[in-house]
Amino acid sequence: MNWQISQLFGMNVYSDKAVYLGKVEDVVLDVTNKKVSGLALTNVNREAIDTKNYSGVIIPYRIVKEVGDIVLVRHIPGAFKTAEDQVSLE
Repeated sequence: MNWQISQLFGMNVYSDKAVYLGKVEDVVLDVTNKKVSGLALTNVNREAIDTKNYSGVIIPYRIVKEVGDIVLVRHIPGAFKTAEDQVSLE
């Protein structure tokens, strides 16, 4: 499927464990290798990602599994809390 980088802006990002991570604010490009290297997220779910008081976070593009109506990324144990972890905190 062909798509343009600008289509990523504003997309919601979820882990494959159904955890909302944030919204794509910007795309980080590796111009030397002509590829996307990361997604800069805003509106970050601080219950899922420890942002250490930064306003956003960059997700490496290598963990992106699918791009469609949302961006789906591979869950990384220790980096993201699961939906079950979030429910048990409430």
